[in-house]
Amino acid sequence: MTDIQDSVVSQEKFDEMIKELENLKTVRRTEIAKNLEYARSLGDLSENAEYQEARDLQAATEERIKKLEELVKNTKILTDGKKKTEVSFGSKVSIKKEESTEVHEYTIVGSEEADMRVKKLSHVSPLGSALMGKKKGDIFTFETPMGKQTYTIERVA
Repeated sequence: MTDIQDSVVSQEKFDEMIKELENLKTVRRTEIAKNLEYARSLGDLSENAEYQEARDLQAATEERIKKLEELVKNTKILTDGKKKTEVSFGSKVSIKKEESTEVHEYTIVGSEEADMRVKKLSHVSPLGSALMGKKKGDIFTFETPMGKQTYTIERVA
């Protein structure tokens, strides 16, 4: 993951982070407080597994809240202001490996949003950074664990 200061996300991802943050601060904190109260009622806290588990959950939740607050404060929301002819944040890019007919399509996103299961590629990944600024028809090479790979950009949208 990149430094929080470098986070760039879509409006959709930003809204998702805000929603998660609000849920953690309201619903989740209340649930944890109730669990702690119940666990305390069970007696001796030094040997109370329910109490320790509730405290661990509280700590993890507070850590996530802190991280989300930092992200929300420092994240830039990507805008669709660039020309669709050049690969940038939010671009949908179709590429074809040299000597292959198979075309792969990716959406270029910030690192917080990257998810290869849904073909969302981080702009700081080796492939993502190699794509940035390229145009349809450009041929580019980048380093992979299996050596250098050469691709052609089939489409930028």
